[in-house]
Amino acid sequence: MSGTAQIDPVPATTGATAAPVIEQRRPAAPTGGPWAWARLNLFGSWWSTAVTLGLGALIVLWGVRFVEWAFVHAVWSVPYNASGQPQTAACQEARGVGACWAIIADKYRLILFGRYPYEEQWRPAICIVLFIGLYVVSAIRRFWRRELFLIWLVTLAVIGVLMWGGVLGLTFVPQDSWGGLPITLILATFGLAFSFPLSILVALGRRSTKLPAVKLLCVLYVELIRGVPLISLLFMASVMFPLFMPDGVNIDKLLRAQIAFILFAAAYLAEVVRGGLQALPKGQYEAADALGLTYWQKTGKIVLPQALRLVIPPLVNTFIGFFKDTSLVLIIGIFDLLTSGKVALSEPVWQAFSTEIYVALAVIYFAFCFAMSKYSRGLERELGRATRR
Repeated sequence: MSGTAQIDPVPATTGATAAPVIEQRRPAAPTGGPWAWARLNLFGSWWSTAVTLGLGALIVLWGVRFVEWAFVHAVWSVPYNASGQPQTAACQEARGVGACWAIIADKYRLILFGRYPYEEQWRPAICIVLFIGLYVVSAIRRFWRRELFLIWLVTLAVIGVLMWGGVLGLTFVPQDSWGGLPITLILATFGLAFSFPLSILVALGRRSTKLPAVKLLCVLYVELIRGVPLISLLFMASVMFPLFMPDGVNIDKLLRAQIAFILFAAAYLAEVVRGGLQALPKGQYEAADALGLTYWQKTGKIVLPQALRLVIPPLVNTFIGFFKDTSLVLIIGIFDLLTSGKVALSEPVWQAFSTEIYVALAVIYFAFCFAMSKYSRGLERELGRATRR
């Protein structure tokens, strides 16, 4: 029997018209789903199939070897002698075949907290949790109110009290003893928190037509900062800046590095914001002027919200690059996360296992950067749906 059924027409009768022939057809095969996507994108032609199979084989081979190295043949712990020194004979035997994660178990405190006093390391641990909680709260749109600014102030004040101490019975810890992940989070958080509003002001000043002096200053600032590498700014903040200060005035090295990061990030973010302002249709400006809004009302309620929505991807890309650039403070003697990992390798018995340290550091950096990227894509889709409505 064929795949289609046919209904016989009703016999014609006297004075009646014959009924039309009605055919019943099977529904079309679905064209969506993962298999259809794979056939279209991965196996659409002979060369596409060859490339897919070749890359797939390399990925599988590399994945199997990585799993064997990282998990199957890995050494997770080593014994310690009476003096507390690790006995790394098992790691030496597995070298080249399996990972020695025992170095992470032995040095994780140094990696995360640097030279912070051992018995007080619960304080920077709480600060890391507070930073992550602050990021989560700031990412939730229902908290985008004036109270969020107060939450930031209170949280940062608590972090400062915990890191410095000297009050509430806490032992004072100077900034020279800070290190590890808290330093990275402090530089990135304060850098972005202060550079972003500064970048908006610089972008607005660069587009100003009524204040040519302000526009010139903004142009010079952006071009000067973008024309030199970040390392040179850190060197100037660390070495040259104290030479211009009066006698007896000495600004902390971490604060000088933080100022250099703020100025550097603000220059790049200003160009991103300016791109959003230029991409906004001219009719939006004209409509705001027609409503009789002042310059700051027009900018704050109509122009900036739309301009920032347009440049979410490059903004987050700049944030991610800035977060990773905090590792450059190594050159001025500040022990950030990456530097603390390098210090962990200074012990002779662990010097042969640097790969494990850098893999662990890469996982930490990837977790923060991927979270920012994932959130930016979700925010872009959400704001895009609101605009389409």
